[in-house]
Amino acid sequence: MKRIAWEEPVSAAARWSLRFALFAMALSVIAILITRARVVDVTSGVSVFGFAILSACAAILLAVAASVIIWRTGRTGMSLAVLGILVAALVLAWPLWLTIQAMRLPILNDISTDINNPPGFSRSTRALEARNGHAPVEIPAEARLPQTRAYPAVQPIVIDLDGDEAFQLVLVAAKAMGWEVIESSAPGGRLGDGHIEAIERTLIMRFPDDITIRVRPGAGQSRIDVRSASRFGRHDFGVNARRIERFARQMQEQLDAR
Repeated sequence: MKRIAWEEPVSAAARWSLRFALFAMALSVIAILITRARVVDVTSGVSVFGFAILSACAAILLAVAASVIIWRTGRTGMSLAVLGILVAALVLAWPLWLTIQAMRLPILNDISTDINNPPGFSRSTRALEARNGHAPVEIPAEARLPQTRAYPAVQPIVIDLDGDEAFQLVLVAAKAMGWEVIESSAPGGRLGDGHIEAIERTLIMRFPDDITIRVRPGAGQSRIDVRSASRFGRHDFGVNARRIERFARQMQEQLDAR
């Protein structure tokens, strides 16, 4: 006599958890690709990624619900729920890291090695065209004070070179950093400052950030001040300070190589 093998029902919540997680992963990849390729503007790209985050959160909630249902009813599908959580966690890893940075660091999106007299951004036609008409606003010194506690390593760079040599070294370092130099002017005489304007894009979404460098010649040495500002958002999550610190290390490498 043949026996009928009953198939254990699979939790619908577990199925939907994995579906939402895979949908979130697909959305996040699409958001990154279309933003990096500049197919859409930054706001649209961030909005798509926001939907990915919501979908990932929904996947985790469904996985938790599936776990409760499976425990109470004996249904199958636990592996689907676990996989849904793992995929959703991959999507949420970067936003979670940004959240931690936002809680740990002050709300700043413009960092300068000189908080009292930061280098100004050029408003020439060439510079504005390269920045799509954007010009970072000036920030009072008191609003910059939190950076001194959060980023003590962000300091002016002083090197024992005259203005022209220092300016050329800064250009080499900026290009070695992969920055797009959009404008430069060498120091004009002993008292004139040199300026370099550049753009760097962030690693994942390729958001443009603006950089200006001032080279101030002195007696047998030059002082270099760097200002880095995010073009989008009120919080830079420490990106601008890390950029300036990397530039200082690059300058040291260029000096050591001389």
